[in-house]
Amino acid sequence: MYLTTEKKNEIFEKYGKAESDTGSAEGQIALFTYRIKHLTGHLKSNKKDLFTQRSLIRLVGKRRKLLDYLKEKDIERYRIIIKTLGLRK
Repeated sequence: MYLTTEKKNEIFEKYGKAESDTGSAEGQIALFTYRIKHLTGHLKSNKKDLFTQRSLIRLVGKRRKLLDYLKEKDIERYRIIIKTLGLRK
């Protein structure tokens, strides 16, 4: 499996407030970004996998909503997460 518990904890520890804080917007955005990168790689080799394509589109939408929420609540946290993950609007 591509996403183990250790990898998930590492993502939340690096981008969230703590390893056990799985509800922070930054941690969730980082996790969605990791999953999006994995699904994008899968779709490059399996172009006709429509279920994965739909899942990817849904994940991008969820990440966008979280980024919009974070931008509205705290612009500095938004700028930091965009910079660390390499995302751009």
